[in-house]
Amino acid sequence: MARRTGSPNTSGPRSAAADAREVTKLLLKRYPDPKIALRFETPLELLVAVILSAQCTDARVNEVTKTLFKKYRRATDYANADLATFEQEIRSTGFYRNKAKTVIACGRKLVDDFKGEVPRTVDELVALPGVGRKTANMVRGNAFGQQAIAVDTHVLRVANRLGLVKSEDADKVEATLAAAVPADKHTAFANAMILHGRETCTARSPRCGVCVLWDLCPWPEKAPR
Repeated sequence: MARRTGSPNTSGPRSAAADAREVTKLLLKRYPDPKIALRFETPLELLVAVILSAQCTDARVNEVTKTLFKKYRRATDYANADLATFEQEIRSTGFYRNKAKTVIACGRKLVDDFKGEVPRTVDELVALPGVGRKTANMVRGNAFGQQAIAVDTHVLRVANRLGLVKSEDADKVEATLAAAVPADKHTAFANAMILHGRETCTARSPRCGVCVLWDLCPWPEKAPR
């Protein structure tokens, strides 16, 4: 677990767990009820939306699913979808051929192995085509109300800059954060980290001057206030 010393308001070494608690507290003060940007009403809708969001903005996915979810309501609808038609329906999300194959295969797996219902455990979710731990945890945390840390590019970037982790391996980062963040705040923490990464701690030209985590952040490239 990563350790660091000497942020501006400390006098000695602090554990990653202590940092994570402070980060969680400040983030949830900034984002009291953090929600993901993808629009959904059911676990199946979120599952499909997350698959479509790969290399695509959430805003674009929301535009596509606004119509898509009216036509495809159950796993059987995706399982029986015409590939060529479905490709065109999701074309604007990018990589639409692979995504179409994945979503249809996912629908078939849900029908064949899970009676058309989205499963609730990580092991069952990652058995679905196109579903890794990030997607599984996004669904668990936001559709089923479980405590789960979904590590996307924003969480990965912000956690490394804050010194909470020192890894680019999403699975290792998830495990480290899960051990450090209060157990009852995992989903809220992950959602807030995503929002913070999009709004403030951006990949390019981060807005350090308005960052609520500035005092805690050891990132050597952060801009001064």
